[in-house]
Amino acid sequence: MSRKIGVYVCHCGSNIAGKVDCEGVAEFAGGLKDVVVSRDYQFMCSDPGQEMIIRDIRQYGLDRVVVASCSPRLHEKTFQQACARAGLNPYLMQHCCIREHCSWTTADPLEATAKARHIVEAAVERVADHQKLYSREVEVLPDVMVVGAGIAGIQASLDIAKSGHKVHLVEKSPSIGGHMAQFDKTFPTLDCAACISTPKMVAVSQEPNINLMTWSEVEEVTGFVGNYTVTVKHKPRYVNEDICTGCGACLEKCPTKAISEFNEGLGHRKAIYRNSPQAVPNTPVIDGTICKKITKDKCGVCQKICPTGAIDYDMKETREVFHVGSIVLATGYDTMDPTPMREYGFGRYDEVYTALQFERLNNAVGPTEGKIVMKNGEKPESVAIIHCVGSRDRNYHEYCSRTCCMYALKYDHLIKDKVGHDTKVYNFYIDMRCFGKGYEEFYRRVQEEGVTFIRGRPAEIVQEDGKLVVVGEDTLLGMNVRLPVDMVVLCTAMEPRADMTEVARVFGVAQGQDGFLLEEHPKLGPVSTATDGVFLAGACQGPKDIPDAVSHASGGAAQALALAAKGTVSISPTTSWINPDICVGCRVCVGLCAYSAIEFDERRNVAVINEAMCKGCGSCAGYCPSGAARIKHFNETQIFNEIDGLLGMVPGWLPPEQGGAQPVEIPVQRPVKEARHE
Repeated sequence: MSRKIGVYVCHCGSNIAGKVDCEGVAEFAGGLKDVVVSRDYQFMCSDPGQEMIIRDIRQYGLDRVVVASCSPRLHEKTFQQACARAGLNPYLMQHCCIREHCSWTTADPLEATAKARHIVEAAVERVADHQKLYSREVEVLPDVMVVGAGIAGIQASLDIAKSGHKVHLVEKSPSIGGHMAQFDKTFPTLDCAACISTPKMVAVSQEPNINLMTWSEVEEVTGFVGNYTVTVKHKPRYVNEDICTGCGACLEKCPTKAISEFNEGLGHRKAIYRNSPQAVPNTPVIDGTICKKITKDKCGVCQKICPTGAIDYDMKETREVFHVGSIVLATGYDTMDPTPMREYGFGRYDEVYTALQFERLNNAVGPTEGKIVMKNGEKPESVAIIHCVGSRDRNYHEYCSRTCCMYALKYDHLIKDKVGHDTKVYNFYIDMRCFGKGYEEFYRRVQEEGVTFIRGRPAEIVQEDGKLVVVGEDTLLGMNVRLPVDMVVLCTAMEPRADMTEVARVFGVAQGQDGFLLEEHPKLGPVSTATDGVFLAGACQGPKDIPDAVSHASGGAAQALALAAKGTVSISPTTSWINPDICVGCRVCVGLCAYSAIEFDERRNVAVINEAMCKGCGSCAGYCPSGAARIKHFNETQIFNEIDGLLGMVPGWLPPEQGGAQPVEIPVQRPVKEARHE
């Protein structure tokens, strides 16, 4: 069947044209079978470039379009929409990549041009067999679920609730606030962290459009964009939130103690506890693993003295099901445990602290009531602060945690302010990265306060004569240093939560190489994920300071509101399908599907795709032993046509007119006609 194909080659400024002869590629494409028009343009994604495509579709009656430019992840939808505006089905367009796959990866311009020719030829061969596909609209439920109630989750919830939509906010801890609730002050303005976060926490508890569920976890998520069914597990609190007044009498009388996780192991808490006096909700929770009444049926003091009778030892784990249109993930981060870095002595030397432990020393409701003192109760005369502990380190985390330089500078100031201006403070750093608003000015202020900066990561910390000795090198002076100090603070890396893999599995979201949740696109889709209707907020996507986490959370809230406000969402048609005439009912694909999009029809003994849930990943098609599972828009004919166009493209090959040898013919076994099912 004769086609009318238009080919459009983008220069992408100099990104492609710097290596590829774009005019030559367009001229070459013009001679390919069924190509009736072939053009090149400096920026094909611009309005003039799109109008060029639209005009040609209408003028020449094009029924297929090939665009050779940057990655399809960046602009495939742009060109599909241009085709749609011209009246052409958007799936009759093939977007091929000659930037990331060609000009950016091929050093020699002749080779890059030859490779671009083959990529374009392959796209032309493939697009001839494209078929019309149609997306469909589904309704979007108006409610939104936010998972995680740190500062990012709080911001996202409040933003959504202001619009009048219902928010179900799930937090696995007994109270909200996340890590920010542990902080004393925030950089660079040195505002009280509690003064900033507590009003927002209270606003969450008082907002009628927010259903706050603490001490709870999301157990299961099913459904698809606009129509998610979420099962939330409520752990037993053993305190009735509807009756408790938060008077705190039970906290005073409880005889059982345990290490305080909120104080990072520096203090103790009772078996019945709340994280801080500012906790929201203010209702305590009983630790069922150590409470003597629950474990041994002894004690029961808290129940006896509770004036409202709120203590209930018979509480059981419960589950609740919610139906929401979208989900915002704000599950936060963990701080790295530096114990494996034996050279720094954490866990072996008493006066080596992590950053969060030092935050609790500074906090007015911390274990030392805000006094920076050593374990013997004395103030340190000298403190060493070590940057990049676990960050920018191939043995642990290669990425920069982005916040460490600034909170180290904050500690410098707090030590000088609380302990005394005569206190010696040393910063061991690799590079100072003060990138935010007011950050560089704060760095200069700390320098003027007399803090010493030593460029170089210490090799080890040893203990000699009751002192901690930091052994390292000052790379600016080119000399070794042995610095005796009273206290060491380790600026530990921000890292993905310990349960991040499970979070990713439950919500069907991918993880990046660094372990954080992976966004749809690092530049154009920083809050979206590959799973439609699931958005990211805050440090679950990567290390962020408070301003960036808050703004990122507002972005995630805006995306969720965009779905809810529109009321409908378009479902992509590039999904899997299973041919019932070929399916043998082995059910391999059912267990293989990462999105739970495949069900088994017992009556017909065949697997069936739920197209609303399917993401078209192709796992089922690649594994199906009978060949019944296929991918729309990636069928065998299209793929083999594309391979035909790439024949002869081997490393180092150049066209004969440019001095190269003839291409190598690679035999390809094409599918038999009877096996093609559309």
